[in-house]
This record gives sequence, structure tokens and C-alpha cells, in this order.
Amino acid sequence: MLIQIYEITTPEEAAALSAMGVDHIGLLVGEGEFPRELSVARARQIFAAVTGGARRCALSLTGDVERIEHIAAALAPDIMHLGAAPERLSPGALRKLKVQFPGIQLMRSIPVAGEESIALAHSYEVVADFLLLDSYRAGDDQIGALGVPHDWELDRRIVESVGIPVIIAGGLGPDNVAQAIRASRPAGVDSKTLTDRQDGSHTKDLEKVRAFVLRARQHYTR
Repeated sequence: MLIQIYEITTPEEAAALSAMGVDHIGLLVGEGEFPRELSVARARQIFAAVTGGARRCALSLTGDVERIEHIAAALAPDIMHLGAAPERLSPGALRKLKVQFPGIQLMRSIPVAGEESIALAHSYEVVADFLLLDSYRAGDDQIGALGVPHDWELDRRIVESVGIPVIIAGGLGPDNVAQAIRASRPAGVDSKTLTDRQDGSHTKDLEKVRAFVLRARQHYTR
């Protein structure tokens, strides 16, 4: 079971999550187009604190391929996670990135909003290394960051119909991750909002992260 945690904001958080055995340590990186984006320079400092077998994930919400290319070239993350709304970043754009950065794995966020999500997942399956299924609000430029769950049964249908690893996200925390795993049987689970401190800082609550990791791995039954 892959455990993915966002948004890491300090080297200390990155080191602590590495020590807990978190598999994917994710940062939101950009040039100020979206709130809380970290600069490439700051992201580089945080990634330097990732240790062990944890993989460094750079999340970009932009649909501007040149900006994504800049982040990928400057950071060389293990995984480039692409979270722009589907109409802003096509499968063809991912194909171009895959050719340009063959050593970087690509993760594509898929909005889980109805039956059309299944076909959308299939359209990215051949150009991505991972899919991340997340909640979505119509009209948003980005997928996710809502802190609310979606249809886990629909998640499971996508998990069972594609040939690459699928990570589920969307309002997951220590209290519901086991239920989500049982319902959807994913390759991994992701948490952001419900493992944050409740002080508006968007920093991580390390005890919540620890509980999330423990419960996800305890209830993994694939």
C-alpha cells in the first residue's frame, strides 16, 4: 500500500515523514498561480531532507506545459504530479513530457465526478505511470484540494479497469482511510487536508499522519 502525503512545507516535515515510512512526499510547486505554491528553490531545500526509500513528488496545478517543464528540469523529482483540470492538460501534453523527461514518472489527477471519469482515466492510462482519483468541483482550474470524499465505488471500478497503479484521494484521514481501502482496493492512498493541523497553517499534524499510515497499512487486504 503506497502512502502519499501532501503538502509538505518544511525540511523538518519531510524528514519526519521519511522516518515514518511515507512512500510519496509531495510538495505543491509553482510560480504563484495558485495559493501556497512553493518556489523551486524552496522545494529543492525540502526535497533534500527526504531520506530512505521515500519518493519526491512535485505537484503542479498549472496547465502551462512550459512551466511544468521548468519545474521538472529544475527539481528532477521522482514523480511529477499533474493536477490541472482535464481541459487544461491533455494526454498529448503528458506524452510530450514523457518523451522529454524519461527518468521522471508522471502521475495524473483524475476528477471523480461521474461515469465519464472512467473514460477519462483510460485516456491518460497510456501516458501516465500513476493515476490519482480525487474530488472535483465543476469550474475549478485544478483537481482536488477540497478535503471531501467522493464515490469510492466508482474509484473501485476505475482501479479494476486500468492497468497502472491508482492512488485514491479526496477527504481521506485516519478515521476513514480503512473504509476507503476496503471499498476501492487501490494501490495507494493520499491525504492532505485531514492530516493538516487545524490552525489554518497547512502544516502537517505528525500524529495524524502517523495514525493515517498505521491504519492504511493495517487494513490493506489486497
